[in-house]
Amino acid sequence: MKQLRSKILSTLMACAVASPVWAQLAVIDPANLTQNTLTALRELQQVNNEIQQLANEAVMLTNEAKNLTAIHYNVVPRLLAILQTTNQLLNQAQGLSLNLVQTQAQFAHQYPTMYPGGVNNTQMAQDAYVRWNNSLEALRTTVNIQSQSKQNFDSDQTSLSDLVNQSQNAEGALGAIQATNQLLALHARQFIQQQQLALAQDRATAMEQAREVAAQERSRQVRLLFTTDWLAYTPQPVGGFAP
Repeated sequence: MKQLRSKILSTLMACAVASPVWAQLAVIDPANLTQNTLTALRELQQVNNEIQQLANEAVMLTNEAKNLTAIHYNVVPRLLAILQTTNQLLNQAQGLSLNLVQTQAQFAHQYPTMYPGGVNNTQMAQDAYVRWNNSLEALRTTVNIQSQSKQNFDSDQTSLSDLVNQSQNAEGALGAIQATNQLLALHARQFIQQQQLALAQDRATAMEQAREVAAQERSRQVRLLFTTDWLAYTPQPVGGFAP
């Protein structure tokens, strides 16, 4: 009996000692758990935001790299070569010079406003031939430049097609801007060619008009020579038949 009582007492004491440990393990603070969970969620959201920001910056850098990508096409040397060809035609022009100083001297000599006294028909005929040759060469230059302009059409068409393709296929802003600038250069080259052709045509017209004015002066001088160089008629007695 005593032994049974001792065992029961020992069991009750063990339960009394162990019960506070179970109570500690079973106690949870809901407010603290909620706060910790919210904090973890906010930190996770912040990490996700930083990852998205880095991804956006990567896309931005990629786009900037594309915008700075240049096109590997340059039509300017071809345009300059065409202009040089037309300039050579102008520089090779014969007749009255296109140099301002030389033009002024030649024009004053070959297209006089008035012939000096003592000029003869031979000299005036030679001057008339020089003026006719000037008009012919000016027309020849105009025709040559017109022919060269016609030949430039095919080259311009090819350049225009290439530049449009380069602009449409450009990866970024820089390539598109470069293609646009070269399109403007093509337009400028065509405009300069129009000026060159207009220069040649106007020169041919001016030469012909100057030749007509000089021809009028030559006609006046010829009439003057005709009226001053003839020998006056002197009446002479005419012998009759002897009776």
